[in-house]
Amino acid sequence: MRIIFAGTPATAVPSLHRLMKDHEVVAVLTRAPAPVGRKKVLTASPVHKTAEELGLPVLTPRSLRDPEIEEQLTQLAPEAIAVVAYGLLIPKNLLELPKHGWINLHYSLLPRWRGAAPVQYAVAAGDEMTGTSVFQIEAGLDTGPVFDVEEVPVAGKTAGELLEQLSDSGAQQLARVFNALETGTAQAQPQEGDVTLAPQLTTRDSYIDFSWNGAMIDSRIRGYTPEPGPWALFNGQRIKLGPVKVSDVTGIPAGTIVAGKKVLVGTATTAVELSTVTPAGKKTMEAAAWARGLAADNMSFDLEGNQQ
Repeated sequence: MRIIFAGTPATAVPSLHRLMKDHEVVAVLTRAPAPVGRKKVLTASPVHKTAEELGLPVLTPRSLRDPEIEEQLTQLAPEAIAVVAYGLLIPKNLLELPKHGWINLHYSLLPRWRGAAPVQYAVAAGDEMTGTSVFQIEAGLDTGPVFDVEEVPVAGKTAGELLEQLSDSGAQQLARVFNALETGTAQAQPQEGDVTLAPQLTTRDSYIDFSWNGAMIDSRIRGYTPEPGPWALFNGQRIKLGPVKVSDVTGIPAGTIVAGKKVLVGTATTAVELSTVTPAGKKTMEAAAWARGLAADNMSFDLEGNQQ
């Protein structure tokens, strides 16, 4: 099948490689190069770099509403467009351009967690299962009929670990759907179930409040790792948090730190054990080393929630 691939982050790269095994990828759509790092170096997306290595034409429009990109896509004459975390809204006139439309690999069990950050929300919410859905893009946000769904257990993973797993298994799933489209056997079904939304996260969303229960703190920290990065306030300064373990220790007031061989922090239920921390302006370190260096009594995290 003659297709265009639309994607941007590294998690989309496995799908590009997999689709090229069975189909003719005539071009790649990806986000335009963006400033990265403190020096704001203009950097091409991982999909952009991969496409160039593969010798594929790359299109980087800043908007898909430009008549020029419509003309370019029309001339390429794709039978379908595969989408994996592309990042630009697709206008109705372009949705109708390919014979089979735009087919999206989404990292959730639709209609749960429609939006830009489905894996982070699933983990942060404490979902036991998540997965991937391949669906037909229509005008609404992730509302189109679904061709295929695969369930995957969260199993204590961080969002980053889970997303890496889903990007690999999802690539195989997307390839199966495209093969079914080509043979005329693909069938999409309307989405059913309760809708939840997963809008883009910022560091404001990833604040950790130790007045929550231990299980919630564990889920939120894993959900916000590696991005946007879980953090709390200590002595008025942001401190980034590594994974925690929920202990069976009770009686420690919420936010209070008890340091010994282990560093425990009280919550609304049982204490959680810190693994690593990253104090403001410093490197990541073991929590025990951090606590020893403080050499202070009555240490506690700020529970006021002063999110900046």
